Amino acid sequence: MEYCNCFEPAWPADELLMKYQYISDFFIALAYFSIPLELIYFVKKSAVFPYRWVLVQFGAFIVLCGATHLINLWTFTLHTRTVAVVMTIAKTLTAVVSCATAIVLVHIIPELLSVKTRELFLKNKAAELDREMGLILTQEETGRHVRMLTHEIRSTLDRHTILRTTLLELGRILGLEECALWMPTRTGLELHLSYTLRHQNPVGLTVPIHLPVINQVFNTNHAVKISPNSPVASRLRPAGRYMPGEVVAVRVPLLHVSNFQIHDWPERSTKSYAMMVLMLPSDSARQWHVHELELVDVVADQVAVALSHAAILEESMRARDLLMEQNVALDLARREAETAVGARNDFLAVMNHEMRTPIRAIISLSSLIQETELTPEQRLMVETILKSSNLLSTLINDVLDLSRLEDGSLQLEIGTFNLHSLLREVLNLIKPIASVKKLYVTLSLSPDLIEHAVGDEKRLMQVLLHVIGNAIKFTREGGISISASVAKSESLKDPRAPEFFPMPSDNHLYLRVEVKDTGSGINPQDIPKLFMKFVQSQPSTKNYGGSGIGLAICKRFVNLMEGQIWIESEGLGRGSTATFIVKLGIPARLN
Repeated sequence: MEYCNCFEPAWPADELLMKYQYISDFFIALAYFSIPLELIYFVKKSAVFPYRWVLVQFGAFIVLCGATHLINLWTFTLHTRTVAVVMTIAKTLTAVVSCATAIVLVHIIPELLSVKTRELFLKNKAAELDREMGLILTQEETGRHVRMLTHEIRSTLDRHTILRTTLLELGRILGLEECALWMPTRTGLELHLSYTLRHQNPVGLTVPIHLPVINQVFNTNHAVKISPNSPVASRLRPAGRYMPGEVVAVRVPLLHVSNFQIHDWPERSTKSYAMMVLMLPSDSARQWHVHELELVDVVADQVAVALSHAAILEESMRARDLLMEQNVALDLARREAETAVGARNDFLAVMNHEMRTPIRAIISLSSLIQETELTPEQRLMVETILKSSNLLSTLINDVLDLSRLEDGSLQLEIGTFNLHSLLREVLNLIKPIASVKKLYVTLSLSPDLIEHAVGDEKRLMQVLLHVIGNAIKFTREGGISISASVAKSESLKDPRAPEFFPMPSDNHLYLRVEVKDTGSGINPQDIPKLFMKFVQSQPSTKNYGGSGIGLAICKRFVNLMEGQIWIESEGLGRGSTATFIVKLGIPARLN
């Protein structure tokens, strides 16, 4: 039985394979020829590609490969020797170019990889610069807000306005739901809710100052996040909000918080802090950023500085008001003193005119009556009248001199006089009084004492008469020794007169006069009282009469003559020594 093959293929198997290879070589050649065209377009459009010659070499390699595949189309049929030679040349050139390209790529690929690394590094740097630029922009924005806030805060020096402005500006810039300020109370044991962003007059709420969250904030010098459920934050959150926003708190140093009327504040507290609480909007996913926390820190510091400046201003204004009140009081006292001085001067003028004239008349008439024939009783009465009149005249003169000395109207009458004659004249005036009490009076003049001097002759005589008169008055037996000399430079500074600072010079000298008596003496503890007005050293001196202003006037006169006076005594019954030094000019050495 014979079988027939009804399904013979149209193309033999070997011939079909040849057809597929033929078609494949055609498309391969077409692709190879299109790739160089694309490379040429790329090189033409690229202005910075550094390996153009490599692309040319690679293009030649691809063209040769395409030519090889194209020539290979003629090898599927019978072909001539020429085709075989062309095919051999094309394959040889392709081999050479492909090897050269491979060798070149071995050297170029590392460079391309390093370029890629540098490109990645530059990209990272660019990203880092972008982040830094963003940070700089954020800092600039923060600085702008800080400057604006600082300007708003420092535009006034009223504490309440500073704090209110701070809360309003922070709430506006940061988009806060609530911002509050907790202030310390007077006791320092609680914080009082003083200011809030949403309420002009917050309800009086207090929290203990020793809470852990408050200690955490006070012990940190920057803003810290706190729990929204803490006592200082939960009382600020509106009711009905399920997701409270993030909360931060920062301390605000308080310096010189006196008279800041938030209930009772401490007078001064150098380490007292207030606390500022800032709350983001509830029911939102917003979080605090670093630049916002930095803004809060800077604002807290600026608020502390502004509050300290406001405190200083308040203190200076209080000091100014107090000074103005004192000036008004001083001006009133000055006017009253001037009025009193004027009244006293008027009184002295009237007394000088209205009292001296009748006293002089009484003294003159009494002296004339003494010259007439009188009975012993009448003579005693006239002598009493004359003695009382002289005492009253002396008292009036002393009071007038003392008044002029105290108001500074008394001026020395400087002139040239005979010093020796002055001392002898004083001696002649004193001797009659001393002879009545049977006392001796001696005068000793130093050989180096100049004869003529420049000074106030009248006041010097008055001092001598007062001092010697006191010596005679308090001496019952014995006598008085008067010595006058030029004070030596080594004796000018006397420890008994520590406030006396003489200045030696060739144009003047210091006259030293000592009056020593054998009288009743003085208790050493009573000596400082002698130069006080209307004060007598001891009750027994009242028996001698006097008003107690003679030595006070002497001290003033001596001080006017740039000198010093003092008294020494070893005690009662041992006498005393009165010494004074006055400055006198030397005529021959003065202009």
